[in-house]
Amino acid sequence: MIAYALRRLASLVVVMALVGICVFMLLHLAPGDPAAIIAGDNASPAQIAAIRKNLGLDDTIFVQFWRWATAVLSGDFGVSIFSNAPVGMLIMQRLEPTVSLTLATLLFAVPSALLLGVLSAWMVGTTIDRMAMAVSVLGFAAPTFVVGYVMIYVFAITLKWLPVQGYAPFANGIGDWARHLVLPALTLGLAYVALIARITRATMLDVLSEDYIRTAKAKGVETRSVLMKHALRNAGVPVVTVIGIGIALLIGGVVVTETVFNIPGIGRLVVDAISKRDYPIIQGVILVFSAVYVIINLLVDLSYTLIDPRIRY
Repeated sequence: MIAYALRRLASLVVVMALVGICVFMLLHLAPGDPAAIIAGDNASPAQIAAIRKNLGLDDTIFVQFWRWATAVLSGDFGVSIFSNAPVGMLIMQRLEPTVSLTLATLLFAVPSALLLGVLSAWMVGTTIDRMAMAVSVLGFAAPTFVVGYVMIYVFAITLKWLPVQGYAPFANGIGDWARHLVLPALTLGLAYVALIARITRATMLDVLSEDYIRTAKAKGVETRSVLMKHALRNAGVPVVTVIGIGIALLIGGVVVTETVFNIPGIGRLVVDAISKRDYPIIQGVILVFSAVYVIINLLVDLSYTLIDPRIRY
């Protein structure tokens, strides 16, 4: 296990290096010039050239990459082109809303999806099964921003149960903090619920047809024990795998959800940076998101040994 974890950590370094190279090259080769945005529409070519020189954008792309990569290795993500603030500080300032939204989404989505998938498999072919699969199809079919605006119209504008937009810091009180997260978490979690529920249902159907399940039923084991102890645990590896893979959905969905609900998180930060071609912020945020995704998938792989001890050997 230790050797496996060390190998995966070593691969993390390689993955992050490749991500850094791809992101840097794609951003700098894409059309658009941050110097022209800073200078404004009426700027002369000489003024734009002076800004490019001041920002170091007139150096070759390889020189710029070397300068950026060596700084990142020392823990410095650079300085924002527009705000002139350290990228690391900007990310830390926006971290709480994004982490809060992600955790709230996971707390809603994972238990709901597992319950939905297990019930659907246990009652396959019934109305409950069809309703559960309809929810799954809806979760995949409806774009996140559409779901968000529908949620706002129904629960915030019409019923006035919840705030329309914004974020309340945890320090201001857990009640206000939670109220501002309900709609964003439901919006972001719908696609995640759909993904996990469908995989859970399919895996559970395979497991429920096994002989040991029929034996447990014949012995009079109660239904809850059959489903949770015998079936769900043996279906755990594919389910945990898709939970880890689905983190990519959350990372992409956070950007859209924070924009719809006006949450000042990392997603909003990167959207604003993209519109301004603020290279250091975009590169820093993508590196952070990539590292989080790779680490979570490492933890998912390690969790397999807890779910199925046979994997250890």
